[in-house]
Amino acid sequence: MDKTMRALVADGPGSFSIQQIPVPIPERDEVLCRIKSVAICGTDPELFAGKFVDIGWPPKYPFVFGHEWAGEVVAVGGDVIDFAVGDRVAGEAHCGCGHCENCRKGDYTVCLNYGKMAQGHRHYGFTVQGAYAEYGAYKTKALEKMPDSVSFDEATMCDTAGVALHGVELGNVGSCQTVAIIGPGPIGNLAMQICKAKGARTVMIGRRLRLECAKECGADHIINYESSNPVEEVKKLTNGKGADVVIECAGTPAAISESLFCTRKNGNDVLISLPKVRDIPMSILTIVQNQIHVIGSKANPNCSRQVLQMIGSNMINAKRLITHQFDLSEMEKALDIFVNKKDGVMKVIIHP
Repeated sequence: MDKTMRALVADGPGSFSIQQIPVPIPERDEVLCRIKSVAICGTDPELFAGKFVDIGWPPKYPFVFGHEWAGEVVAVGGDVIDFAVGDRVAGEAHCGCGHCENCRKGDYTVCLNYGKMAQGHRHYGFTVQGAYAEYGAYKTKALEKMPDSVSFDEATMCDTAGVALHGVELGNVGSCQTVAIIGPGPIGNLAMQICKAKGARTVMIGRRLRLECAKECGADHIINYESSNPVEEVKKLTNGKGADVVIECAGTPAAISESLFCTRKNGNDVLISLPKVRDIPMSILTIVQNQIHVIGSKANPNCSRQVLQMIGSNMINAKRLITHQFDLSEMEKALDIFVNKKDGVMKVIIHP
């Protein structure tokens, strides 16, 4: 095996290039994977721009981003028994320390030792090297074996679909409920598909182009917020009550504010998106008077196996969301299409 590899290296905010860097050596509880496919996440352009440097994403430069990936195991550490060379795997961004109170309860995405490598925590593509490279070394608990029916490109959706599933589960979505999803991007679309699989009636709110994709993927109702009032339309569809569950996936101040007013009394308002603005006012009076349960949803704990099975059985149509593919060397073009929402873009796949 080569000692160096091709990687997309960020040298500072807004600056990145293809470089040759050392192939990582897996620790005893890690495996080395040949990265086959990486999906651009909505957070990636902001990471490249340096918008999260103040919270340690990344902790220092140079750095390799990328956290939605799938690949093949090519080497295993001495203590690894559950994975073998040749296994096809999808990765999770989060790997908890495994021994803090939250990790012991399975809530490893809110690990109390976040960012402390010596304690065993990893947040791939955020605090430690990510997947925009030919190879990556990963803790085995951050990996899930892929069903044979799932392609590497589809498996990059594991992280995104897991984020959607976690939010749906926190919202306690059930059959015969009405669920309004705000934001028809990949997370919102996948959340809608998962709600449909649970027997819920779905209402997707967003812009026209992505609403068409949502309709193709099974949304029962679509609301174009550019030409109608989302709150009024949701109320019309629910006899004035509001949705049983609202899942907010857009991250804009308007969407987060409107999510409250789309939610029925004693309903659940699940906030998944990372907001574009750090501090957003919300109507506390509405929350209290209507007894709305506002729930923050972080990442995708314990979801990978289930969503991969859903993709493999076509309960989730991941393939429809893949609209563009590029080589690693074309990242600048790929980001331009992704950020500026050109050519009907949904998910962009990068091949290192």
